[in-house]
Amino acid sequence: MKNRGAEKNRWWSFHRDWQEEVGEVIEETPLTIYVNGIELATIIGTPLNQDWLAVGFLKNEGILNDVDEIEDLRITPEGCCVDVLLNRTVELPSKKMITSGCGGGITYDDSQISIEPIQIESSTTPDNILQVFKKLQTKDSLYARARGVHAAGLLDLEENQLIKVAEDIGRHNSIDKLRGACLLEGISTRGRALLTTGRISSEMLKKGALMGCPLIASRTSPTSLAVDMACSWKITLVGYARHGKLRVYCYPERLGIKGNSE
Repeated sequence: MKNRGAEKNRWWSFHRDWQEEVGEVIEETPLTIYVNGIELATIIGTPLNQDWLAVGFLKNEGILNDVDEIEDLRITPEGCCVDVLLNRTVELPSKKMITSGCGGGITYDDSQISIEPIQIESSTTPDNILQVFKKLQTKDSLYARARGVHAAGLLDLEENQLIKVAEDIGRHNSIDKLRGACLLEGISTRGRALLTTGRISSEMLKKGALMGCPLIASRTSPTSLAVDMACSWKITLVGYARHGKLRVYCYPERLGIKGNSE
């Protein structure tokens, strides 16, 4: 039985003795995205909020500029395809790159994409970041029900409130879903923080930079290239935000440390 991204299943657990249990296992399915009737990509992910994923993926890949360009968006009854019809012709990219995601995600290499350093001087505190991470996956989340899923959240730094959260088995997908939801619902991402439960690799950092987030934080580690990119784009990069601790790799001023980020 399927229920919003998870399937009911049974297993045998061992703790001093065997016990049969029934619970939920996270669902994994392929989703093919079509743009103007042309197949663009097939993404392995969680069949939940697939419209968010398609729109966010197109936005992050530079194919979609604004939600007003979407003339029609349809998800097939089986949930395996999303058709996005734009009100303009578009030349789809062809050079694919395999990302470092565990599921072998893809992105499209576009050397023409230019990201200016983020000059927004929003600030917060380490305690605020740690507090919000506790709210990223609540007791009614997909993670609480089935585990095995990543989450991405958009944080209002002034109010210290989570504005939107998206979940998916893929850490890349969760950020694409988050951006897609914000685009479809008219929520600005610029000047707000991106929180993620996944490792911050270069392509993850790039997605956050394109969203205009001056602070990107994770429960786990960044890669060396992500740190270099964050320093170049003036993004405060936070890792290992858990158990009352965190690390800041560049631009710590936004978290109250006075000093030179160079």
